[in-house]
Amino acid sequence: MRIEPEVVPGYPDRILPKDAAAAAVLKKRTLTNLYNERPTWLDNAHRALDAAVAAAYGWPADLSDDEILARLFALNQERAAAGR
Repeated sequence: MRIEPEVVPGYPDRILPKDAAAAAVLKKRTLTNLYNERPTWLDNAHRALDAAVAAAYGWPADLSDDEILARLFALNQERAAAGR
């Protein structure tokens, strides 16, 4: 591992791979690959976040995506009408 100073103030220094093999491994570490692999910890984190958001809206945690979209659309329409 090699550390290179960041040129943008306020950002941490960059950690660079130590060699070409490490660089090849890091190149495969993308958010797309992470979501495609969907490890258990990520799936659990998504479920916890979904439950927290549902609780914040006062909704049941087991709504389908279509039900969530319908409720969000209705909220948006209410807020748009109130702002007129």
